[in-house]
Amino acid sequence: MTRRSTWATRCTACALVLLTGCASKPPAPTGRDGPHPNPPADLLKVPDAEPRVEALRVGGPNKPYEIFGQRYVPLTSDVPLQESGGASWYGRKFHGQPTSSGEVYDMHAMTAAHKTMPIPSYARVRNPANGREVIVRINDRGPFAPGRVIDLSYTAALKLGVLARVTPVQVQRLTHRDVREWQAAAREHKPARAEAARPMRQADRRARPDLPDDLQPEP
Repeated sequence: MTRRSTWATRCTACALVLLTGCASKPPAPTGRDGPHPNPPADLLKVPDAEPRVEALRVGGPNKPYEIFGQRYVPLTSDVPLQESGGASWYGRKFHGQPTSSGEVYDMHAMTAAHKTMPIPSYARVRNPANGREVIVRINDRGPFAPGRVIDLSYTAALKLGVLARVTPVQVQRLTHRDVREWQAAAREHKPARAEAARPMRQADRRARPDLPDDLQPEP
């Protein structure tokens, strides 16, 4: 089981202080990170984040910030972004703590942290080693360890199969156009899924649906 390094967690805590302000920030969590001792059942069945078109702010969590002498300038416009690099995850140490967006971190939800993607954003993350893909909501800043491009929630990491170690992934930000296309495709697929789940009618059970009941062949 791989846990976020102490240095990386300290970097994230520093980022949160810079982004939310020291006066209102609760004390940074201490101790080692890891999974919840009693995780909810069926986490693999947790649905991906559902992309929505959301307004992008220039200030707030999208203000430039600095961590250990390195300056980061988050995007503030709806532009595409694709990256490849290491994926890590964070768990119980930050569970219940405020994220850079002000939302409370839920390690069992489908969210992630990124250094410069606009907050909020949605991203598709793919693990090329096993072909798994997830969609996550970007609502936090990080990771700040070298070579890492995204910090996943525990459940997102579980679904991608990257809990054991920092794993190479491909990350794509979904633009507002991508989100609208995703929503249109989801609407088109809903009737198909409903039809597939519809109980079979009596006519569907007949060997020859084109013939009346009295002419059906014997089973």
